Parts: sequence; structure tokens; C-alpha cells
Amino acid sequence: MPEHEDGVMEEFKQIREMQPTGFTERFVQLLQRERAFLIFVGLAFFVTGATYQMPPIARWVGFLLSGYAAVANDSIQTIGTFLASNKNQKWWVLWAFIGGIFLVTVGYSWVTYSGDVSYERLASKGFAEAPQTFSYLQVAAPVFLIILTRLKMPVSTTFLLLSSFATEADGVTAILTKSLSGYVLAFAIAIGVWMALSKAFDRWFTGEAHPIWRPLQWASTGVLWSVWLMQDAANIAVYLPRQLDVVEFCAFAGAIFLGLGILFRMGGEKIQEIVDEKSGVVDVRSATIIGFVYALILFYFKMHSKVPMSTTWVFLGLLGGRELAMALRKSSGRSWKAAAVMMGRDVGLATIGLIVSVVLATLVNDVVRDAIFGSLGF
Repeated sequence: MPEHEDGVMEEFKQIREMQPTGFTERFVQLLQRERAFLIFVGLAFFVTGATYQMPPIARWVGFLLSGYAAVANDSIQTIGTFLASNKNQKWWVLWAFIGGIFLVTVGYSWVTYSGDVSYERLASKGFAEAPQTFSYLQVAAPVFLIILTRLKMPVSTTFLLLSSFATEADGVTAILTKSLSGYVLAFAIAIGVWMALSKAFDRWFTGEAHPIWRPLQWASTGVLWSVWLMQDAANIAVYLPRQLDVVEFCAFAGAIFLGLGILFRMGGEKIQEIVDEKSGVVDVRSATIIGFVYALILFYFKMHSKVPMSTTWVFLGLLGGRELAMALRKSSGRSWKAAAVMMGRDVGLATIGLIVSVVLATLVNDVVRDAIFGSLGF
């Protein structure tokens, strides 16, 4: 055997010997890699346990945890393509833009709706009253969402956070119905748009993007982010009084604004990989089209009713329909079977999150538990 091949084989052998071979070694490496995250989760569970019986403190602990958890998980829907296509931009510039829109959007709701930052989403059936007492799992629910986000699961924060506080079973049913209809509508619209235009996009979106696309993408992202907040701010504010005074509003807005800074400094949570793997999302032109279509769908549902909904399912429907249409039109380099598998995987992960949400809601909320057991005949 030639000498250089002997050297290659020896190097390969050394690399192989360096890899963990057993479950124990892999587990130890995982613990070392995620040490900071595990410490944070442990502290979060401890603080939750220490404060959940003190409602004035527990509501703010729950809010802080849910604020980061909801934005980190749902960021793939709104600022995911924005992050993916602006990796060459300074993180603090992106933060200032998105954070500024956040402050304007929730500030407008706070002024217009007499202290309500949820655009009256929490005034709907089953959520009108702020919780006066908390169970441990109600306050800890966002920690489970943070863990699922770390596992790259696109969980419905609406189900996970709101269902624990519903005072009427009809409220949860209305959220589920609206969310699933959102998935179907987004999937159908995406199929129609990209089946009709994906070939044209291939012709137009070649070479370096014209400079006009950058401000167009920032504009579409800004509109999308604002409309998304109108839907999902309820998930964060559910722990808090329905009308916030000046000090409470400043605490609410300031905490989320700083949390966005942390998220941008990190370049997005691990769940950002779900967006990064999709076809062409790094291209500023594709990101602009996705953001514009998604914003229109969310705006329609905002005007349709005040019932909260899972924007996660709408987003997955949009991405799934887009991938499948591009595969069928042979414009993505991915077969329709591969696109279907990717779509099924995303839906499967979201379904796991939904099951976790239902289990938590069943354990925490008597209303949900009685409704589920009653439907099963128990």
C-alpha cells in the first residue's frame, strides 16, 4: 500500500478512536455541550417552585419565562427568514429594527385598548379574566416550551400556554379549530402561489439580488412581525392583568425588548435550523415573498375573529405547501417525496408539541380535564 494511503488510514483510525463509542460517553458529551442550558432549566424549575404560591411574583416569573419561550420558538415564523437572509448584518441593527417595531405595536394596543397589549385576543371566550392563583405547572409550562424549542420542535405556544388558563372548554376548541383551518388555508395558498410562480421565480431570482430587494424584505418582515404580535402577544400576556398600568407596561415591553436582543445576539435558537434547511430562504427575494404571503394570511385571520390561534400551524402549512409545490415544479432540487417527508416531519414535531400541550393542560386545568374525560365517557 502506498505511503500516503498508510498515512490517511492511520489518521482515520485516530479520528475514529476519538469518537464516543458508547451511550455513556455520548451522554456525557451531551451534558458538557448543554451544560449552561441545563443549569438554566434547573434554575427555572427551582424559581418556579419557590414562587408559584405567591401570585404577585408568580405572574411575572411566568411572564418572563413565557416571553422568552414564545419568542424563541415562534421566531422561526416571523424573523426566521429575516435572520437567515441577513447573516452578514450586525446583530444589533437587526435587533433595533425588530425591537422598535415590537415597542410600537404593543404600545399602540396598550393605548388603544385601555391597557390591553393583546389586541383584545384575551377578551375572547375563556380568557377574559386574569388568573388570581397559579399551580406549579401553569408557571412552569414555559420551561417545557424552552426545552422543546431546544430540541428544534415547532411547538404551538398558543396551545401550550393558553390552554392551561382557559376557563371554558369552548375557548380551547375555538383555538384548535381556527388553528387547523389556518394550516389548511396557508397550505392551499402556498400550493397555488408557488405552483403558479415558482418557475418564474427561478428565472427572476438569478444572480445577485437588486439592491431594492433589501428594503422590500425589511418592510415585509416589519409588517409580518407586527401582525404576528397582534395574534401572539396574548400568549405572553396571559399571566398578567388584562389592563396594565404604566409601570407594568414598561416592565412588559422592556423585558421582551431585551429578550429579543439576546435572541439576535445568539443568531436565533436551535429551532432556526428548520428555516435554514428550506429551499432558497437565504435569498433575500424568496424571504420577501414568504414574509409578504404569510403576513397577508395572518392579517386575514386577525380581521376574521378575536379568538387566539396557533400561528405555528399556519406557518408550517405555508412552508409545507411551498416546498411541495416547488418540488412538483422541479424548481427546488428536491423530489416531491423528499418534500413530503420534510413536511410530514415538521407536522409530526408540531403534533408532539400539541400532545405535550394537551397533557399539561389536562394536568393543570380542571376545565380541560373534565372536557376531555367527558368526551371519552369518563
